[in-house]
Amino acid sequence: QVQLVESGGGLVQAGGSLRLSCAASGRTFSWQAMGWFRQAPGKEREFVAAIRWGGGTTYYADSVKGRFTISRDNAKNTVYLQMNSLKPEDTAVYYCAAGAGGSASGAYAYWGQGTQVTVSS
Repeated sequence: QVQLVESGGGLVQAGGSLRLSCAASGRTFSWQAMGWFRQAPGKEREFVAAIRWGGGTTYYADSVKGRFTISRDNAKNTVYLQMNSLKPEDTAVYYCAAGAGGSASGAYAYWGQGTQVTVSS
């Protein structure tokens, strides 16, 4: 089994920054990529960013490109999401996931419990 624990969410003003962390434990060799998804109230879960665990290739949703940066620390089995220039529309519960990779949530077998990010205008 794989356990994913997110941290770093909170309340921030528009234009501010937050850094999310996701620490993985358990069968940490059983995935090829880790990603971040988010879900706002009344909306479907959407892809934010992903990173290949081996080569480090990154992928971003157009809505966050240039503002968010995903990175990983292989030694700590941890993935990060640095979020800059935050906008009120970034408000959502952010979920960490591990799996095959890509932008489809179905490709990820393991999920964290989520962390709330609220951006005030």
